[in-house]
Amino acid sequence: MLIRSAVTTAVFAALTAGWTAGCTPPAAQKGPVVSDKTYGIKPGELTVKGSLLSGALTDMKVVERVEDGSGRIDQPAKFTGKLVLTNVSKDQSVRLIGGKMLYIDMLGKPIQLEDNRTEPTLKVSNSYGNQERLDPGQESSQPVEAEFPVEALKAKRLKEIRLELQYIPSAYKQETMNFGVSIAQP
Repeated sequence: MLIRSAVTTAVFAALTAGWTAGCTPPAAQKGPVVSDKTYGIKPGELTVKGSLLSGALTDMKVVERVEDGSGRIDQPAKFTGKLVLTNVSKDQSVRLIGGKMLYIDMLGKPIQLEDNRTEPTLKVSNSYGNQERLDPGQESSQPVEAEFPVEALKAKRLKEIRLELQYIPSAYKQETMNFGVSIAQP
């Protein structure tokens, strides 16, 4: 009886061990490690002034995701930054429509993106379905993220980043209207 009990216990232990091992999920296979490769842009902050708008581009950098070891590009280079536009006019409102980013080389020519990449455009954030409008003295701020050409990452290749804004100016007038009234006695 003791032997039969020992054999039963041994068989039960073996079955339990096999059953538990079969239920354990296999260890996840680790893929290649991908890390961000960040390129700083100098100067890191620029401000330019036009006749109606002043623009500041800050926090500029280019980031591409690269597979460690092989150097394979996991995600192509992207430009990121923050754009602040200010209406510097005294008497004109500006309705922002959008814009386009161009990367200009040392010869003053645009650097083209690779075939399978989207042209970098600037979309103006809409609030409640209305297009962004800047009255005199008002400011608008938004993040910028755009495709960046690989060719521009090469040393001494990029001269400037050009932002071509599309906007509609309109005359801004403020008038005061006084209505003379009096209260009639009941």
